[in-house]
Amino acid sequence: MGNEANMPQDVLKIESVTLDFGGLRALSNVDITIEPGLITSVIGPNGAGKTSLLNCISGFYHPTRGEIHFGKRRLTHASPHQVSSLGIARAFQNIELFSGMTVLDNLMLARHQKLRYNFFQALIFYGRASRMESENRGYVEDVIDFMELEPYRKSTVGNLSYGVQKRVEVARALTMGPQILLLDEPMAGMNIEEKEDMVRFILDIQKEREITVVLVEHDLGVVMDISDRIYVLDFGELIGAGSPAEVAADAKVIEAYIGEE
Repeated sequence: MGNEANMPQDVLKIESVTLDFGGLRALSNVDITIEPGLITSVIGPNGAGKTSLLNCISGFYHPTRGEIHFGKRRLTHASPHQVSSLGIARAFQNIELFSGMTVLDNLMLARHQKLRYNFFQALIFYGRASRMESENRGYVEDVIDFMELEPYRKSTVGNLSYGVQKRVEVARALTMGPQILLLDEPMAGMNIEEKEDMVRFILDIQKEREITVVLVEHDLGVVMDISDRIYVLDFGELIGAGSPAEVAADAKVIEAYIGEE
């Protein structure tokens, strides 16, 4: 079961995006193209503007200037709910789960946005409401199986290890059936084994579920290993772009990372 959006998938274009907070410029004239089906990584030293960029794409921030388009749809001033409904899902750096609820309940709650039935159908729970509830439950169970969360499905999220919680966070985004999955430092705070598992899941998300991945990650080894294309930010400006080999040989990129990695 892959993403649920209509094929062919759309290109996400960030065009001349500038983001100001009062006197602070978080992003300056950034141009990025996210091609369908690829793993595209955004890297840069701390404070480079990586999370601000994801916040602009997902509707939490709106650019001061510039445009964001997903296919023919303009996302520049869209709300997070509108962005999500168009097929762009986000897994957060700081886990955005309900810690007192089970894994299954967290995923069903996220999936609930996909339900399409009216109040009266829901009230007596028949026909379309019953059928869609069953379909959505099936979709969530498929995601649980895919992310190897079966042993934890009835566990309270707050009692799980950090690495498993991060996996549930990614699963929560997957339940939305996205075309594009935004991953904000999915491996932060993980041990080597947990990182290896997450890398495997990211590759499977791209290949098996045919979902475009946008990855913000500090682990440059991982980024160089799995990315098709890399964009490099520094102080809110785009200073490099290309294949992993091209970016690794870029003098500006090397200079930005001196003392950082």
